[in-house]
Amino acid sequence: MSERSRRAGTALLAAALLLAGGWTSTHARADVVESRPGPGRQLELEVYSAAMNRAVRMTLLRAADPATPAPTLYLLNGSSGGSDGNWLDRTDVADFFADRQVNVVVLLDGAGSYFTDWRADDPVLGTQRWTTFLTSELPPIVDREYNGTGANAIAGISMAGTSVFQLALAAPGFYRAIGSYSGCVRTSDPKGQAIVQAVVTTQRGTAANMWGPPGDPAWRANDPYLHADRLRGTAVYVATGTGLWGPHENLRSTDGDLIQLMYQLVFGAPMEAVANVCTRQLQERLRTAGIPATFDLRPTGTHSWRYWQDHLHTSWPMFEAALR
Repeated sequence: MSERSRRAGTALLAAALLLAGGWTSTHARADVVESRPGPGRQLELEVYSAAMNRAVRMTLLRAADPATPAPTLYLLNGSSGGSDGNWLDRTDVADFFADRQVNVVVLLDGAGSYFTDWRADDPVLGTQRWTTFLTSELPPIVDREYNGTGANAIAGISMAGTSVFQLALAAPGFYRAIGSYSGCVRTSDPKGQAIVQAVVTTQRGTAANMWGPPGDPAWRANDPYLHADRLRGTAVYVATGTGLWGPHENLRSTDGDLIQLMYQLVFGAPMEAVANVCTRQLQERLRTAGIPATFDLRPTGTHSWRYWQDHLHTSWPMFEAALR
């Protein structure tokens, strides 16, 4: 099914439900509108967001024992929303969680959004209300439909490595643990704003529709670096490389894909070097604020999936402890 056909089908389904009384025009309810079985215990889901008035794609990896209540780990992709590679097709996430008692939700959407609530609809990216979706709409559905315990954690790469902090600050205590892999958390200083604008522009969006023009107070209000003291009580894991060639800069780690290897060396190296600087700034900020956090600062490594897979493996014990 083409993307256009899928969206049209979802819209028709929403309209049918409205006419049938399943939703009302004044209070459309977030809910699962489509569920398809995938390999193993995977479910391909489309969940309607009332806040965004559309369906959001994701994959759910059911807990090892679906009959027993399980906590939920949400995994966010980077600036493309997962269209050019995601947790499912670039890592061993399905195998890694196969025998673990946790529901894992991999979001396959949100390109260029920073997974936040935008102040205005964007001509290209449309309505963006990700904070609402990820703290108020989606988790209750997962808990209700898939035997969740109400305990949640969230991790993200690159762009989403910033978002997980913003989500934790927007709903204190909702996410018991957050994992940020190769992110740049400081967003309101000139360098941070330049990075945010570059990420959003890459997806043809306009950052001013998110937090306003560069001098708008919303930039500072959404900068986790400035509000680090409010993270107390949340388990925090932050990881980055340095941009130097490391153990995954080879054809074996890229499954023989020479183009991917060249991308890591030409683009992934400088991107990770920037993330490393941002991460060290955050480390000092959290230390000064007296906020406990685990930092995994590796001496090598580029902005690429095999390192993010390693980070997920290494940080899982922290998540597991927080979700009990």
